[in-house]
Amino acid sequence: MQDMLDKTIVATRYVLAVFFLGLGVGLALYALRFLWKLGQLAGAILEPDESVFLIALLHLVDSALIGSLIVMLVVSSWDSLVSRLDAETAPNRVSWLAKLDPGNLKIKLATAIVAISSIHLLQIFMRVGSYNDRDIAWSMALHGLFIAAALALAIMDRLHGSEDSTGEKK
Repeated sequence: MQDMLDKTIVATRYVLAVFFLGLGVGLALYALRFLWKLGQLAGAILEPDESVFLIALLHLVDSALIGSLIVMLVVSSWDSLVSRLDAETAPNRVSWLAKLDPGNLKIKLATAIVAISSIHLLQIFMRVGSYNDRDIAWSMALHGLFIAAALALAIMDRLHGSEDSTGEKK
C-alpha cells in the first residue's frame, strides 16, 4: 500500500506538464504579438520623432526578455521537477541546462526581471511628460525593490554556497 501511494504521489509531478504546455502556448501567442509589434516598428521607420521608434524597439527587447524568461523557467523547471533532460541526446542540445543549478536559475530570473523593469522605466523616462510624479516615483521605487531583491538573492546564494546540478558544493 505504501509503495503504491509513493508511486502515485511521485507521478503527480506530471500534472506540471499542463502548466508548462500552457506557458508554451502563451509564449506562442506572445510571439504573434511580437510580430505585430515588429510590424508597428516597421511602420514607425519614417516617424520624424526618433523617440517613437526607440520606444517601439524597446518593446521588442522587452518581449524578447520575457520570452527568454518563460523558456528558461519551463525548461529548467521540467528538468528539475518532472523529468531530467539529457543535454547530450536532447534534440536541440540543451547543454546550457547542465550549468543551470537552482541558485543560478534564481539569479537569472531575478536579473531578467530587473532588465524588464529597467526597460519599462526607460520607456517612462522617454515619455516623462505623459506621467505624473506619483507614477514615476512608484515605478522607480518598484524598480529599486526588484534590484534589492535580486541583490538579496545573489547574496543569499553566495552565503549558502552554490551547488551544482548533482548537489555538490562548488
